[in-house]
Amino acid sequence: MFGAEFVQFSLTPLLIGTLAALACALPGNFLILRREAMIGDAISHVVLPGIVVAFLITGHISTWPMMLGAGSAALVAVVLIELLRRYARMEPGAAMGVVFTTLFAAGVLLLEQSNTSTVHLDVEHALYGNLESLIWLDADGWGSLTDPQALAGLPPELPRMAGVTVAVFLLMGLFWRPLVLMTFDEGYAAARGLPVTLLSLGLVTLSAVAAVAAFDAVGSIIVIAMFICPPATARLMTNRLATQVGLSLVIAALAAITGYVLAGYGPLWLGAANSVSAAGMIATVSGLFLAVAAVSGRHRKGLAQG
Repeated sequence: MFGAEFVQFSLTPLLIGTLAALACALPGNFLILRREAMIGDAISHVVLPGIVVAFLITGHISTWPMMLGAGSAALVAVVLIELLRRYARMEPGAAMGVVFTTLFAAGVLLLEQSNTSTVHLDVEHALYGNLESLIWLDADGWGSLTDPQALAGLPPELPRMAGVTVAVFLLMGLFWRPLVLMTFDEGYAAARGLPVTLLSLGLVTLSAVAAVAAFDAVGSIIVIAMFICPPATARLMTNRLATQVGLSLVIAALAAITGYVLAGYGPLWLGAANSVSAAGMIATVSGLFLAVAAVSGRHRKGLAQG
């Protein structure tokens, strides 16, 4: 099971899915506590028009134009949500709903009216990603991990997702204390001179970067699930923020690995002829973890900052 075939066909999808889950789950903890969990939902969908516009401009699918287009659309959505929330005095959920539906509908309309028959870009790809296709054809076993020629054939999504995940972890660690203060008492944080507006915008922007990086590989379903389910599951299991964050990362990784394995091998174990969607199974497993925690998790009176 873990021989040359595993390295070639399963290792890179597993790594990419796990990295995407970790990159989304970490900022998701603070979004959950700030009652902005659905912003991950909005971001994961509003990048669609950016990707389509980038394809229309360049005429082909490539990493950096897609990243720039999706990132631009995500940042536009973030700014629109913040403007509606702060200056139109609109509820956060309502602001996200307006921006989410408008930009996603625009993306679907552009996609349906564009000639994307020559590339792998459609509504199904936007929802489910292409995790199963991110295989490492140049690998011939575990020895390929030390072979420069084989490493050059890695799917580009892997180094991109790894870089974004490392950046998310570093930035969240660097601004941990200000983020904690802002999350628990925004007024107190502002009184202490912290740039609350910039911190809030930075958190959402970092979430957008994670979502954009994960979007092409794993699709919007996993992005939405990982922003919400692992942090919410961990929230039901502990009173302490640091413990919650650690648990959420473990849960996210377990959901990605378990979901991918069950998607590929579960139907075969049950006698079915075909596998099922890895993205759908990973999201389902993360939802099951949340359901179990909701039923069995202990009741908490509050959340401690430490």
